[in-house]
Amino acid sequence: MAKTDRLFRLLHLIRGLTPPVTAARLAAAMEVSDRTIYRDIETLRAAGARIEGAAGLGYTMTEDPALPPQTFTQLEIEALVLGLSDVQARGDAPLAAAAADALTKITATLPERQQRQAVQAINLVHRFAQPAAPAIDITLLREASWAEEALEIRYRDNAGAVTNRRVHPLALAYLDNAVMLLGWCCLRRDFRQFKVTSILAVQRTGDSFRPHRVPLLRDYVARLRRGRNPAPPPRE
Repeated sequence: MAKTDRLFRLLHLIRGLTPPVTAARLAAAMEVSDRTIYRDIETLRAAGARIEGAAGLGYTMTEDPALPPQTFTQLEIEALVLGLSDVQARGDAPLAAAAADALTKITATLPERQQRQAVQAINLVHRFAQPAAPAIDITLLREASWAEEALEIRYRDNAGAVTNRRVHPLALAYLDNAVMLLGWCCLRRDFRQFKVTSILAVQRTGDSFRPHRVPLLRDYVARLRRGRNPAPPPRE
């Protein structure tokens, strides 16, 4: 791991772990020696990070120059905690981890009083049922949507028929009991919802459909608003 990446990782751990956090615990999480942790903490201090503590006592972040201060109302804090906790509860593993990291970073920017409000938030999330895990890596769908890149998918439809499709991915929709890929199906020449757990295989093509994603998504939303298609697009 490059030193810059290691320092960012160390900052994140000091922000997120219950203080004071010992060098041994940081070293175990970073998979480096205690001596490396001591050196890196001195480097962060020299760069302006206010990290209190010492070897054998543990460390606490008292001021983080990498993050600007934020001010939220208590209700806004509750909304942030609730929303990100829900993503942690129902998102795929990378998305859940990103939500946890985002909450840690946001909390670290708050004044001390508001940090306590975030830690002691009264709105909690618990989901008794989780959507079935997909057979494919949902990260591929997310990255292709960001990149506006066509996908080749192998899909089992509601009737059990398996087909190969080229899809222009537009968005992922998290419904109560399923995650759907919203996209333009080149085979059907129309919008479709593909249940992620019914996608048997997926491959990125490298073929861009930019700048068509924004117009496609805009047309899809406009169709729903006009009531021409009051129900969701057909599930394939």
